[in-house]
Amino acid sequence: MYLHWLMFFLASMGWVSDAGHCNNTEYAAARNKLFRHLGLDNNDFQITRMWPLIYEQKLAIIYVDLYVTSIIDVNEKDQSLTTQVKIITAWPNSNMQWDKTSFCGMETFVAPKDMFWTPDIGIIESIKTDFGTKESPYVRLIHLGYIASSDILALTTACRMDLYRFPFDSHTCNITLQSTAYSSQEITVIKFSGAAWVTIESKKTFHTQGEWELISINVTNSTAKIIGLIEMDQLIYQITIKRRPLLYVINIIIPIFFFLVLDVMSFFIDGSGTDKLSFKVTLLLSISVFLLILNDNLPSTAEKLPLIGIYCSGIFILIGISILETILVNFLKAKGAEKISVETAAIVTGQDDSVRDLQSPPDSDRDQNEEQSCTLDLLKQILTGCCATIQQYQRENISLCWTRVARIINVTFLVLYIFTITVFLSVLRKLWLYM
Repeated sequence: MYLHWLMFFLASMGWVSDAGHCNNTEYAAARNKLFRHLGLDNNDFQITRMWPLIYEQKLAIIYVDLYVTSIIDVNEKDQSLTTQVKIITAWPNSNMQWDKTSFCGMETFVAPKDMFWTPDIGIIESIKTDFGTKESPYVRLIHLGYIASSDILALTTACRMDLYRFPFDSHTCNITLQSTAYSSQEITVIKFSGAAWVTIESKKTFHTQGEWELISINVTNSTAKIIGLIEMDQLIYQITIKRRPLLYVINIIIPIFFFLVLDVMSFFIDGSGTDKLSFKVTLLLSISVFLLILNDNLPSTAEKLPLIGIYCSGIFILIGISILETILVNFLKAKGAEKISVETAAIVTGQDDSVRDLQSPPDSDRDQNEEQSCTLDLLKQILTGCCATIQQYQRENISLCWTRVARIINVTFLVLYIFTITVFLSVLRKLWLYM
């Protein structure tokens, strides 16, 4: 029963002694009496600083609570998590217990930290550890025979992150507490409060509202073998965080999708092929800028290519294929225009020769032409008109042939292009949001 009260007491950090029935003079006298009763005035090394188990001859239970009060930084490239945490530790020391009724109802007593044995609890994943504030030089003694301390630390811990669903990703990072010297036969480290309580209290005291959201904190006990022989107790805090994706959706995903829509609409541009081609190339260069931005955020050692990389690269490839199709269509149209100009030049030259032949006939045939009848002149005019009509029809057929091929390719590609885009975005949406 008293352990349950102790856990609630330390979790809420209610460091207040019940001395309401004593006046100030009586309370000061009780403090001096308790100070001497605990032997703190003698500064006895054997009583205060030595390991309590030397006297108790039993396994020491170290109670620990860890609360995440802030997520300072998440470095995807370095695969590290920087947090500010509050660690509350309590351990037994039967030499430091007293009957509170004999000391004006005092339940707790503050004493210098360096006078007592403290558990050497370290963090396995720690890359860098600093005190968030100045380290407190005091601990609090509890009349039940426990010593408690509270520290605020700024931790940088290694965290393996899977950025496959970036920026809709969530990660679970471990903070493993373990003694650096004592085995599981000497001390055991157990959780102070349940996972639900730790999560609720962490969210209440959360200081920052940045890119990352704290989802939950799970607590499990484990054991690890050091050098294959010594077993040590471990207390593992699994911190689950989730990214707020709105910034990346607005700055990357929506603009690139808008570029893709512009590329589709460029098929309906009524102008020269050069204008359409330069427009598409501009879109392609714009997407390459976003790829460079992603290169600064995503790690180069990822096991799988993040979906946002597939998204940007896929749209980059689609627009690149669209540019190739535009080049082909422009080539076919230019080929048709070239054929028309060649045929037209040849026909105009032939007509000029025929006209010159009709206007300047040879002298030997001049007398004969004067004697021909009007019927022969009429037949020649009809024949000339028929030849001109046939040649004009052939020219139009040549032009229509190349234009028709270019139009068929353009329409077919547009249908396939829209279908491919729809399938590509649908698959990505399913992988991104519903995995």
